[in-house]
Amino acid sequence: MTAATGTARTAAFATCASYDELVERVRAGELGPDPAAQRIAVAFTTRQAVRHDGRGTGYRNEVLSLRLAGAVGSCAVEPGALPCGAIDDCVGADVPRLLEHPLLPVRVAALDAYLMHVAPHGPAQGARPVPLPAGTSLEKSRARARAVVELLDLPPGTTVLVVGVVNSLLEALRSRGLGYVPCDLKGGATEWGEEVVTGALSEAGRCDALLVSGMTLGNGTFEPLRRHALAHGKQLVMFAQTGSAVLPRFLGHGVSAVCAEPYPFFWLDGGPGTLHRYGGPRPGGER
Repeated sequence: MTAATGTARTAAFATCASYDELVERVRAGELGPDPAAQRIAVAFTTRQAVRHDGRGTGYRNEVLSLRLAGAVGSCAVEPGALPCGAIDDCVGADVPRLLEHPLLPVRVAALDAYLMHVAPHGPAQGARPVPLPAGTSLEKSRARARAVVELLDLPPGTTVLVVGVVNSLLEALRSRGLGYVPCDLKGGATEWGEEVVTGALSEAGRCDALLVSGMTLGNGTFEPLRRHALAHGKQLVMFAQTGSAVLPRFLGHGVSAVCAEPYPFFWLDGGPGTLHRYGGPRPGGER
């Protein structure tokens, strides 16, 4: 990257030192067009229940998505937790109003929609596209997991805190000889019977790196994990359906890499898709 190119990217794709700073800069109109002139046209939720062939456990997802012009911003929620009226609150509302909504997932989805609108994923933002091939739900889950785990630059034998348990991600870590501590607010057990802990920050100290779901934006646990990674010089790799356009804004401020997956997500159909990777190692070890 030349100096001129680097300057252009900095101007077009500003990073921020905290989530609150990012929100304030959006409100002030520093990162794109006047947010008060940007209104949400469509709001919808996507619900999913899944149990892949050959897997003994399943799970459910629910995601709030907001359409702003040609962009869609999303935030996952606990299934059944989103009030029905939240969608009505969003339709026709401008971005600043939604950034003050009492529900954090609404605020995150609105921020994601605005940032996706002003700076969609692409080379101009430093994103590297990764094709996601067509296939079954399990095949696509495993392909995404490989794309995510490749962003970790770790030797075998090190331990990763995985926040937001996805069995395909754990499987990909196992294939690289990496240990892990699975963590999820729901608790439970992994596909291999391992206990899933519920306190991410209390477990972070004994891990060498962090692999974290974008869902942490929607439940308020992202910032403590970002600050931990920054303070201790640990890799923090985010896999993001929630806040895919938000999380790259923290590169260099605790976040080392992001695998961004905007709507529509891989689990919605069997066709091909595209992931967008920011930071982390490149093929062949080049950075």
